[in-house]
Amino acid sequence: MSRLVLAIDDDKLVHKIIEDALAESCKLIRAKNGDEGLRLALKYQPDIILLDVEMPGMNGFEVCEKLKKASQTKEIPVMFLSSRTDISERMRGYNSGAADYIVKPFNREELLARINVLDDYRQVSQRLKQDMEQAQITAEIAMTDSGDMGRIMRYVGQSYHAHDLESLSSFFFEFFVPLQLEVAVAFWHKQGEAFKSAEGAIQPIEQELLEQNREGSRFVDFGRRTIINYPKVSLLIKNMPTEDPGMYGRYKDLLPHILEATNAKIQDMEESEQAIEQVAHIGQVCDDIAQQLVFLDMHHSTQSDNFRQLLVAEEVANLEQLKEVSQHFAFLNEEIDVIKQKLALLTETREALHTSLNKLSQPWSEDQVASQDDIELF
Repeated sequence: MSRLVLAIDDDKLVHKIIEDALAESCKLIRAKNGDEGLRLALKYQPDIILLDVEMPGMNGFEVCEKLKKASQTKEIPVMFLSSRTDISERMRGYNSGAADYIVKPFNREELLARINVLDDYRQVSQRLKQDMEQAQITAEIAMTDSGDMGRIMRYVGQSYHAHDLESLSSFFFEFFVPLQLEVAVAFWHKQGEAFKSAEGAIQPIEQELLEQNREGSRFVDFGRRTIINYPKVSLLIKNMPTEDPGMYGRYKDLLPHILEATNAKIQDMEESEQAIEQVAHIGQVCDDIAQQLVFLDMHHSTQSDNFRQLLVAEEVANLEQLKEVSQHFAFLNEEIDVIKQKLALLTETREALHTSLNKLSQPWSEDQVASQDDIELF
C-alpha cells in the first residue's frame, strides 16, 4: 500500500523536490501554511508529515505542538525541514513532538531514506502498542506493593541473569512501566553502540540527541525531557515531571541507581566477552603448536632414518651428507625457538584470562553497589 505523506511548506521549490523524491513510493498531499496543514492532517490522517520550520503565520514548532495535542494526529511521525543546523533547534523540534529533523538543502536519496526509517518506526510502534498496554497492566499488578528500593533490587537481580543487550534492555524497560515514564536508552558497548526504546524502535532525533549529549553532564534537562549519562549507558526520559518538584526530585534520586547497576552490568558483559576471546585465542595457539610439533616429528624422523642409513653404509665421511644433517639440526633448533615463543604467548594469554576470570568471579562489594558519590540528591 502506498504511503500517504503530507508536506507543509510555503516554498514551492521544496514541494517540487519532495514530489520528485516520493513520486514512485508515496502519495503526496501539499499544504502551503500551518493552518491548511492542520486541516489536511485531520482530514486525511497521513502516515508521515513533513513540516517546514519557518512559515508565515504559525511556525513549524507551533504546528507540531497542535498536531501532538490532537488525539487524531498525535501518533503521526513528524519530520522537520529546516535550514538551521544548531542543536538547540533540534531540541526545540524534539520538544514540540518531532520524530526527525532534516536540514535544507537535502537531496532525494536522503529524504527518501529518512522517510523509510520513520515509516518503519510507525509500523513497529503500531504493532507493539497493544502488547505494551497489556505488559503495562501486568507489570503494574506485579509491582503494586513494591517500593522504589524493592524495584531497584528486583532489577539488579534480573540483570544478573542477562547476558546480552536484548535481555538486559527487556528488564530495563520493565522497570519504568509502573513509573509511567517514557524512555529511550543508548548502550555504549565496546562492540558498538545500541539504541533501544520501549516502543520497539527509537526515533532518529532521539538517537541524535543521545549521541550529541553523550559527553555532556550527568543530567541534561531540556523542556520536559531529561538525559542521564553514564560511561556505558545514557537514558532519555521523554516525560520528566518537571512541573512537580517532589516527583522530579524522586526520579533524579532513584534513576541513577538503575543506571549505575546497568553500567556495571555492561562492563561485566564486556569483560566476559574479553575472557571468551582470550579462551579462543589460547585454543588457536594450542592448535598451531600441535600442528608445528606434528610437522617437526615427521621431518625429524625422516632425517634420523637418513642419518642411520649413512652410519650403516659407513658413508658418514661424505661431507655433503654431513652438511645436510647439520642443516637439519639447525632447522630443528629454529623451530623449537618458534615453539618457545608461542608457548610464552600462551602463558601470557593464560595469565590475562586468569586475571579476568578472577575479576568476574569476585562478588560485588558493598562499596561497588552502594557508592553513589556523584549522584545528585534532592
